[in-house]
Amino acid sequence: MSRQIILDTETTGLDPKDGHRIIEIGCVEMVGRQMTGNNFHQYLQPDRQIDAEAIEVHGITNEFLADKPRFEDIADKLLVYLDGAELIIHNAPFDIGFLNHELRLHDPNSKPVTNYCTVTDTLVMARQMFPGQRASLDALCKRYEINNSHRTLHGALLDAEILADVYLAMTGGQVSLLLGDQESTGYEGVESAATKGITIDVARLRVIGATEEELAAHAERVAAITKSAGKCLFAR
Repeated sequence: MSRQIILDTETTGLDPKDGHRIIEIGCVEMVGRQMTGNNFHQYLQPDRQIDAEAIEVHGITNEFLADKPRFEDIADKLLVYLDGAELIIHNAPFDIGFLNHELRLHDPNSKPVTNYCTVTDTLVMARQMFPGQRASLDALCKRYEINNSHRTLHGALLDAEILADVYLAMTGGQVSLLLGDQESTGYEGVESAATKGITIDVARLRVIGATEEELAAHAERVAAITKSAGKCLFAR
């Protein structure tokens, strides 16, 4: 199955060319469109002051970071974690630019992040899907009815978790909220049992039909998706 890492960073400022550094990295692992719980999260000591404007965005202070490790301390561990995955990032040039900058500071001969993994930019996806409309993470949460009311400040891990929900909504398909080592009921349970050599009489499985209210709600939802995305598989 494909391994995807939803990644976000928080920084001391806007541009690494001005000497700004990464102060938080948050990664959420997803395999086969299921969250695995194998996440990566680290605050970092940047060895420089954080811009006041940046603190207003993420609320991370120099005092809080004083005893945190430096990027060089976690660089190898991070690259091992990212190796071979598809990175899902909102506004990827920003985060990739900072990551490459940190890697060069750690080792001037280091390879860019894209040598270890591929990158998918959900900001580019959103602008292609909804041309001329707002494509921020907050705007996409509103479009897909994803609750982000707990996001009073930006945070790398929090934003990665929210982006994971947004990405699954943008790419469609059934989404399982279970961790990878958990089993659910229904058809997933049948498949799991089959892989363990357990015989199940599928003909005896109970089929529960949708009510009129559920059918009406389904039709309403399909219409909303069609209006929003321009197409919906279930509308066929």
